[in-house]
This record gives sequence, C-alpha cells and structure tokens, in this order.
Amino acid sequence: MATGQAAPTSIDEYIAGSAPEVRAILQRIRETIRAAAPDAAETISYRMPAFKLAGILVYFAAFQRHIGLYPPVQGDAGLVQAVSKYAGEKGNLRFPLDQPIPYDLIERIVKLRVKQNLAKATAKKEAKKEKRRSP
Repeated sequence: MATGQAAPTSIDEYIAGSAPEVRAILQRIRETIRAAAPDAAETISYRMPAFKLAGILVYFAAFQRHIGLYPPVQGDAGLVQAVSKYAGEKGNLRFPLDQPIPYDLIERIVKLRVKQNLAKATAKKEAKKEKRRSP
C-alpha cells in the first residue's frame, strides 16, 4: 500500500490499492483464511487486513518484497518449527514474493489461532462465572 493514500476501510479496498502483482496473492490469502475460519469477521486494523474471532486471529499485509503475517506463531512446537524459516526479527512471518506462498501453512496457523482464541475466550468466561459464584 503506497504511503500518502487514504487508509483502506475494507479488505477489498486494501487489495485494490495494492500493487497489481500481489493482488491475486492477497486474495488467495484472504480466501485461505476465510476457509480456515469461516465464522471470522473481516476488518482493517493498523491499516492492514485482519480477521477477528474472539479477538484478532491474524493480520496480513503486502510489502515491497514480502507478505507479512501477524502475530507470531506460538503454542504448537511443530507449527513453530514449520514456519521458522519465515520468521522475522520479532517472530512475525515474512513470505518472500519471489518464492511460492505457503498457503497450507497459513491455513494451519489460522486454525491454531482459532483454537487458541476460542479457548482463551472460554477460560475468560469461566473465570468470570467463578468470580460471581465466590463471595
């Protein structure tokens, strides 16, 4: 997304405002996320496309040489290992545009994030119930 442009208000606007050579990639990432988390809501947050379900699942964004995926993967050692070659300095993922995009990994990440977000929401709800029960 070029600087100086108005912030996008939808994922459609974000993709349309991206470089023509990455639009199909961004659309396929969007479809991959949608398939892995069909109940998630699309939004724009921090000027990036994001999906929400009991909190933010993932953000993704196009850069000059890569596609970024946020937040860092945690809680599944096998998946952490599988994405390690894409990890940036803060653990966020960078998929180079000169290499095939690992859509299967993106799907696995989103499914993990759905499980984590729903478990966290359930635990929070249970803690709230427990707090109301105790004097």
